[in-house]
Amino acid sequence: MAENKLVLEKISESEGIAWLTFNRPEKKNAFSRALMAELIAMLKALRANDKIRCIVTTGAGDSYCSGLDLYDLRDTWKRKRRWDEEGSTGEIVTLLRNAPQVTIAAVNGYCLGGGLAVMNGHDLAVAADTAKLGMPEIIRGSFGAVATSTLFHTGIPFKKAFYVQLTGRNLSGEEAEKAGLVSKVVPEKELVKFVDELAREVASRDSVPLEHAKIAAYMEMDMEFHTALRTDDLVAHRMRYYTNPLSDVEGYLKSQRGGGSVSYVKPERKD
Repeated sequence: MAENKLVLEKISESEGIAWLTFNRPEKKNAFSRALMAELIAMLKALRANDKIRCIVTTGAGDSYCSGLDLYDLRDTWKRKRRWDEEGSTGEIVTLLRNAPQVTIAAVNGYCLGGGLAVMNGHDLAVAADTAKLGMPEIIRGSFGAVATSTLFHTGIPFKKAFYVQLTGRNLSGEEAEKAGLVSKVVPEKELVKFVDELAREVASRDSVPLEHAKIAAYMEMDMEFHTALRTDDLVAHRMRYYTNPLSDVEGYLKSQRGGGSVSYVKPERKD
């Protein structure tokens, strides 16, 4: 792959982890079309890599992503937009949601607008306590496309979601955790270390149940309860075709005596 300048890539197939770092710190990692094109290409390549079980994104410098590059956006709006246009934050969110890997956003500093939309597309999000999350689009006369749809599908209370969307005010990392917008908040200086340990723990698991856990969750979030139960049964049946979760019951039970453990040796995959 050619050298990437706008998204830095650190891949460890032996650990099963890929780190993607947005690299426009001088612009607080605002998403230009070129940066999004690089990110999309990387996500497409990673989703086909069976050795990677966890994808982490973060931002270089003092911000995760300050949103779309407004100068790029202004140029784009001069032409007629194609329906379902590629190269957008919507495509990035879709790739993250559909990736067989578990995705984690490590949110430092500003995470605004399009950056918030991309964060919402991850399965897990860990924010620094000093992070600033929000949707400033309403201030400049927009409403935050993609950021709105992903925000209202996070499951946080409507009143909280409307507060973020309609006021343009930012939430701190701690406020975002209380609202349920992020999975965990940690001190800024501990963010990378915490997420690295979390990614290693996730990546120590078998890729088959990880992928099927995502399939079940995203399929069932808007289903009626009994339909969701039936879907769970079907997804579990599909999973058991690829792996046997009961092949090492003794080893699993031993690993749980002190709580969850990354030292558990996973059962071998079925051929």
